[in-house]
Amino acid sequence: MTAAKDTARAAVRARMGEISRWTRDIWEFGETAWREYKSCAYYVDLLRREGFEVEEGSAGMPTAFCATWSNGDGPVIGGYAEYDGIPGNCQAAEPRKAPRPGLGPHAGGHTDPHSALGMGSLGGFLAAKAAMEAHNIPGRLKFFGEPAEKVRGSKPIHAAAGYYDDLDAAISFHPFYMAPLCNTVRWDTHCGVGYGVIYEFTCDAPETWMAGEDASPIPASHAAARAPGATDAMVQMYQSAKALREHVMAPGQSWSMNETILSHGQATADNIPAQIAQIQYFIRISEVSEAEHIIRGLDHFAEAAARLCHCSWRRHWVAKSRPGLPNHAMARATYANLEAVGAPVWGEEAAAFARAIQGELGLEPMEAPFLPMISELMPPEEAEHRLRRTLPPSQRHFTSDDYTEYCWHAPTVRLYIGRPALAAPEGFAYPAWAMNALGGHPATIDPMTEVAAQVIAMTALDCLTDPALLETAQAEFRKRTAQEHIPPLCDYAPPLQFRWPEYISTARGEDWVIPSRGQ
Repeated sequence: MTAAKDTARAAVRARMGEISRWTRDIWEFGETAWREYKSCAYYVDLLRREGFEVEEGSAGMPTAFCATWSNGDGPVIGGYAEYDGIPGNCQAAEPRKAPRPGLGPHAGGHTDPHSALGMGSLGGFLAAKAAMEAHNIPGRLKFFGEPAEKVRGSKPIHAAAGYYDDLDAAISFHPFYMAPLCNTVRWDTHCGVGYGVIYEFTCDAPETWMAGEDASPIPASHAAARAPGATDAMVQMYQSAKALREHVMAPGQSWSMNETILSHGQATADNIPAQIAQIQYFIRISEVSEAEHIIRGLDHFAEAAARLCHCSWRRHWVAKSRPGLPNHAMARATYANLEAVGAPVWGEEAAAFARAIQGELGLEPMEAPFLPMISELMPPEEAEHRLRRTLPPSQRHFTSDDYTEYCWHAPTVRLYIGRPALAAPEGFAYPAWAMNALGGHPATIDPMTEVAAQVIAMTALDCLTDPALLETAQAEFRKRTAQEHIPPLCDYAPPLQFRWPEYISTARGEDWVIPSRGQ
C-alpha cells in the first residue's frame, strides 16, 4: 500500500453516502438504450461540479459524453459509466414484485445493474483524482459516458471516432453476473464479438401484387388479392432465422442470436397491407469472421422473405464490437488491489432485506441468505480454468460486452466484483425481480460499489505512479496487437432514428411507451 492509495480508499469511504445516493438516482431513472436523457445529464452535471471538462454528445451520440481532468503531463487513464437499463424490468427496491411507482412492469429497469456499474467506476475516478491532488501526482483522467451497452451501442462508435486513441491504460468494471467471474479479473478468455443489425421490410408498391387485366382499380378492395406486406415479411424472416440457424453456423461452439421486433404495421385492420416492419438481431460469437458469416445467412433470409411477401428490404447496423484482448500485467495489478481491499461483505440490514424476499417467495428465510461466492475472492487463473471447462478448446472468446473496444487502443483490465445474489434451495430458481430489487436497495448494492470504487482508484494510481507496470502492460499490448490487429469495425452512424423503447410524456403524464396498467 502507498500513501496515495490510502488517500483514495479514505476518499471512497468518506463519500459513500453521496455515491450511494447517486447510484439510487440513476437506478430510479431506469432509462434504456439510446434514450438515457436524464441519466446522461445527471453525470454531466456531476462531473462538471467535480472539476471535469465535459464534452456532451460525444461522437454524435446525444446521451454520450467524454469528461477529462488533468493534473499536468502524465499517463492518460480511461474508464467509463454505463447507465442503460432493459425494457420489461421495472422493479421497485422492495422485497416483493412491484414496478416502480407510477409505472407498469413493462417499463425499463436495471438488471446488472448499470446504475452501480457507473457509480462504482465514477467513485473510483473521483477517489483517484483526490489522491492525485493530495500527493501531486501528474496525469489525466478520461471518463466516458457509454450509452446503449445492452445493444453494444456507444463504444464501437467512440473507438472509430478516435476517442480512445490517447489512452495509456483503461479500467473496465462490471458487477458479477456469471460464475466463476466473481471477485476476479478476466485472464485469457475475454468477451467475444457483438453484432447488432436491424432488417427493415417495406411494402412500397402493393398495387402491383399479382396485378392482372381484371384487377380492381382500388388495390385495397375486397375484390382484389391483397399484397402480403411488411408484417408478413418480418414473420417469414423470424421463422426462417429460427428454423434454419443450424444451417448458418454449425454446432461446436457457444454462440447465441436473439431477436426483437422494433416496429411493424403502419396500417389499420383494414385490407391495406402493412407498409413497414423492423426486426433486430443480436449475435454473440467468438470471432469477427463468424459474425460476418451469420450476417450473410440473415441477408439470405431477408432477401427470401422480401421476395415472398412483395417487399423490399434494407439492413441497418446497430453494433459491430470487436472481441477482447487480454493484458496480464493489468490483470495482475488489479487483482492485487482487490486482494488488498477484500471481497464485499454484507451486513444485517442487507441480510434482512434478502430474507424478506425469500419469505415473499414462500421460502424459509435463511440465516445466511447470500451465495458464499459473492464474498470470496477468485484468483484469475483459477477463474480462467473453471471457465474453460465449459468451452470447446478452439473457442477463444465467450459471451459479449463492448468493453472489448478499449482493449484494442490501450492495455485494459476487466474487473468483476460480487453483487448481492441469493442462495437457493435445491431445485429453486429466483425470479428476475428479486435480483433487480437487490440492485436498487442501498444496503444490498453499496458493498459492491464501494469495493469496486476502491479497487478502480488503486489501479488508476498504479498506472499513474508505477512506470514499470505501465511499460510492462504497454509492451504486452504492443506484442498482442502486432500478432493480431483488428481496427474499429464501426462504419455506420449512431442508430438513433429507430423506435427504441423509451419514456414518453402524454396528457396522462410521464409514462413508458407501453402505457401503465389502469391508464
